[in-house]
Amino acid sequence: MGEDIQKLKEFIEASNNIVFFGGAGVSTESGIPDFRSKDGLYNQHDVRFDQYQPEYLLSHSCLVYEPKVYYEFHRQKMDTRNIEPNNAHKFLAKLEEIGKLKAVVTQNIDGLHQKAGSQVVYEIHGSALRNYCMSCGKEYPEDYIFESDEPIPRCSCGGIIRPDITLYEEGLPEDQVQGAIEALAKADMLIIGGTSLTVYPAASFINYFRGKHLVIINESDLAVKRAEDTLVVRDKIGKVFKELADLMGIAL
Repeated sequence: MGEDIQKLKEFIEASNNIVFFGGAGVSTESGIPDFRSKDGLYNQHDVRFDQYQPEYLLSHSCLVYEPKVYYEFHRQKMDTRNIEPNNAHKFLAKLEEIGKLKAVVTQNIDGLHQKAGSQVVYEIHGSALRNYCMSCGKEYPEDYIFESDEPIPRCSCGGIIRPDITLYEEGLPEDQVQGAIEALAKADMLIIGGTSLTVYPAASFINYFRGKHLVIINESDLAVKRAEDTLVVRDKIGKVFKELADLMGIAL
């Protein structure tokens, strides 16, 4: 992998407007399971939820029609409050700090990029660390749903308090989408990491990139259009970024 790391370093040194586009694989090294791998969330057997399709448990329909089921699943599987950023999150924060990285576009809802220190993060699937009332819009702290004794958390107005995440059947947050698209369109280098690019419409956003250097870091191959000089690194992204940080003299 040494030649790939050296080439990646050269790409970064030649670029001044880098954007990172990432998915669940960015956080797996922190202990958060992805969705579709053999050990992912969709393949974990739990007698409480085995009767349901995984996508349904993360859907607007489940929230509305079977809220007790939805909140039990959310509390059991979506609590990332005590999870720490890994080397991937830390390296990206450092890259922003030195002025190379201009934005992170993430499909994750765990808030680990911000926890590592990244400032410009477009969360196109929202965040499990924000909550609000579906009726009046009142905001609630990140602990509220997880620590509430009510099976269905209620606002003082009587409305249901939900996490600020994009569920199946819901549209993506317009402000985050617009920011992500603008950042990708301006980028001179795009790093795609830890994503299978199978979730749409988010995966289509990379088509806005018109820059010079495209880098893909993922353990499995991606079915994405790429130029002949696209750099593809097949390994864990945290491992890749740690080696890159050491080569660049960046302390994580």
